[in-house]
Amino acid sequence: MRIALQAVFLTALVLQAASFDAASIKPSDAPNGNSSGIETEIGLVRAHNVTLKRCITGAYGLPEAQILGGPKWIAELRYEIVAKTSERAGDDRLMVMLQDLLADRFQLKLHNEMRTVSGYELTLAKAGIKATQSEPGTDSSTDTSKRGGRMDAKACSMSRLALKLADILGAPVSDMTNASGNFDFALRWVPDDLQAKSGGSSDVPAGPTLFTALQEQLGVKLEARKVPVDVLVIDHADLPSEN
Repeated sequence: MRIALQAVFLTALVLQAASFDAASIKPSDAPNGNSSGIETEIGLVRAHNVTLKRCITGAYGLPEAQILGGPKWIAELRYEIVAKTSERAGDDRLMVMLQDLLADRFQLKLHNEMRTVSGYELTLAKAGIKATQSEPGTDSSTDTSKRGGRMDAKACSMSRLALKLADILGAPVSDMTNASGNFDFALRWVPDDLQAKSGGSSDVPAGPTLFTALQEQLGVKLEARKVPVDVLVIDHADLPSEN
């Protein structure tokens, strides 16, 4: 199944991109090795110690491996970003608004191309989905920590889960579950770097790998595949304008 970036842009058009009511972008004074990431709440995006490239992956739902081109600094310079809207905007709407913010403040311009790369397919495990079906009207939100080995989600579709997994794995993930609806779940795993360091050490927490956790806790699995994907190519980016 082709992972179509055009669908991302179509979603953006349907949701009608709009600006945040207020947004602050400042250089980060945290060391590069410190934790970084993007967190969302209803009507709020908070990005800590992030590069522009990391922001693009979040805004467009693609792993860094599918973001090509651009000046060297987009993967080096780090920022603190806080953006707010009075709308009761969930993840999908907030990411469209983040696209608009990046275009405005970084003068970001992009285009897409097709490439065939190594990736994964997200499919149902034998037991079927174990995540809880969301109540109608539940606002969508996700809080993910790759280094912490956790993902807490409300009203998350399987296609959005695939995008989050692509960000964690640094490779495209295609949703092949054919599962409709949204789900609430708390996914927990031990990151690969900690798994490698464990060696039976009591200092390292015991727990499943991400692949095992997906099957045991959510009832889905990842299978390695060669997949045709759309990639984003950066045509232009400037250092951010003043707040």
